[in-house]
Amino acid sequence: MADGAPAAPGAVAARLAEFGITLPAVAAPVAAYVPAVRTGRYVYTSGQLPFVDGALPATGKVGDGEGLVPPDDAAHLARVCALNALAAVHALVGNLDQVVRVVKVVGFVASDPSFTGQPAVINGASTVLADVLGDAGVHARSAVGVTVLPLDSPVEVELVVELAE
Repeated sequence: MADGAPAAPGAVAARLAEFGITLPAVAAPVAAYVPAVRTGRYVYTSGQLPFVDGALPATGKVGDGEGLVPPDDAAHLARVCALNALAAVHALVGNLDQVVRVVKVVGFVASDPSFTGQPAVINGASTVLADVLGDAGVHARSAVGVTVLPLDSPVEVELVVELAE
């Protein structure tokens, strides 16, 4: 897929099934924006929070210690964010087999001041993208620690994907 050719019809759906993943419904925007926009062969998603059935399963800062979201839990939440982003792409283009490359992932981690493990947290997103899309899911990435995210979410992930011509 990463060579610019689209996946075989049904290939991404088969990989989703293989990993026991069902794409969620697209999360409703929490402000004045749309979940994803296409321009030419590229789709840019808005930052996706780890909504599950319309709610955040955890809130707060990521770090080690009392009252913080553990890094392993945050990595799972980053995975959920990436799946929410794929759902937004799917809703816009109708078929994830059209994705030939995840170009860029930007992950934000609401971090306790002493926490420096943002890359490991965002690996939750990176890993699921590679699982679902194979070589097309391998991407450039930023993992950024921030003070706070919308709705006190521990993580937020956005994607840029390239589609077949």
